[in-house]
Amino acid sequence: MNAKHPTALDNAQLNAEPYWMPFTGNRAFKANPAMRTLVSAKGAYYQTAEGQTLFDCLSGLWCSALGHGDPRIAQALKEQAETLDYSTAFQLANPQTLRLAERIAGLAPQGLDHVFFCNSGSESVDTALKMAIGYHRLRGEATRTRLIGRERGYHGVGMGGISVGGMVANRKMFAPLMLNGVDHLPHTYNLSQMAFSRGQPKWGAHLADELERLVALHDASTIAAVIVEPMAGSTGVLVPPEGYLQRLRELCTKHGILLIFDEVICGFGRVGEWFGAQRFGVTPDMITFAKCITNGVVPMGGVIVRDEIYNTFMTGPAHAVEFMHGYTYSGHPLAAAVGNVVLDIIEQDGLLQRARALEPVLEDAIHSLKGESGVIDIRNIGLAAAIDLAPIEGSPGLRAYKLFEAGIEEGFLFRVTGDTVAMGPPFIATESEIGAMVDGLRRCVKKVMA
Repeated sequence: MNAKHPTALDNAQLNAEPYWMPFTGNRAFKANPAMRTLVSAKGAYYQTAEGQTLFDCLSGLWCSALGHGDPRIAQALKEQAETLDYSTAFQLANPQTLRLAERIAGLAPQGLDHVFFCNSGSESVDTALKMAIGYHRLRGEATRTRLIGRERGYHGVGMGGISVGGMVANRKMFAPLMLNGVDHLPHTYNLSQMAFSRGQPKWGAHLADELERLVALHDASTIAAVIVEPMAGSTGVLVPPEGYLQRLRELCTKHGILLIFDEVICGFGRVGEWFGAQRFGVTPDMITFAKCITNGVVPMGGVIVRDEIYNTFMTGPAHAVEFMHGYTYSGHPLAAAVGNVVLDIIEQDGLLQRARALEPVLEDAIHSLKGESGVIDIRNIGLAAAIDLAPIEGSPGLRAYKLFEAGIEEGFLFRVTGDTVAMGPPFIATESEIGAMVDGLRRCVKKVMA
């Protein structure tokens, strides 16, 4: 372990008890909070309260792709706070938000030209689902109320998002609150057919045809939208099979069903293009986004919609509200100012190109773990990768949790879900840092398999 930083804190100085932590084993954390309390960050590294330096293996939580502490972002935030710190988005706008909407629409696939802002990925998903239902109703197809998600999908923690989501642990406690009329496509992961795939698996395009079965079961006239992640990140970097998204697009078009891509993780460079839609060559009707648009510095999310959807809502008196939805912090000027400078940095520093250049580096490094005891699968796409560990019998998730703690001791902050270890390093990472990350992961795997 590194020597303690001068600002290091110990457990006696950290009262963690009042804090109810999200998606966390609270009791385990509070047994030693200093080990996992982050006090500063710069570039691709965090500093813990114990003084340990940690390489940020997942860009915060898939959001800090530009690294931490970029002075250009801090300056933009300061200047905007001094100029216009808040303005409501109801009946009013501000220049930063207008400019950001224009830029995002310009980067999105052709025809997706309108942007609605909110504050998180969860909110962006629930917003998109409401848009889908409203769109069909305004077109005279009010029977189209059914929503189709996918098993193992993660679409945030709003009631709409967990309803269309397919991660059982997120759903089971809240079953009485979930939306009616929701069904799910099967997930696309099959270990026997896809183990140790590099990039998109060759097998699995036919799984999109399950939508035909759901259409036959429910009738297309009842289905409003299908929502999927182009690459499912939160469930462990599940990469779409070749041809799968194309087939899903064909079927949605055939049956008049809207196709929504949840790009909260994929958007703004994670798969080497502005959006996964462009990387995989499929244009949906809506794209949800969040995370990287502000590099995680200020919360922001949104939905990019096809012109026809927007125009369908633009009816009635010009002074009337067309879409009864929004948030106090929609299009927040501080978030928009940061979003604009983030886009500037990505463009000026060539970070999309850098992400694509680092993709084969990460791919070769992570697949070098094939053959390590306990590693049962490896997957990658863009600047994202994951490995699956053989679970401890009777204790699913425990092996990966032990690896998470071993990683902190080694100087690496890995992300674990179940017995999967996910990685999405910052775009500013170097080849040597990616190599060191995978070497550290190898040591951690050996420790937890010993």
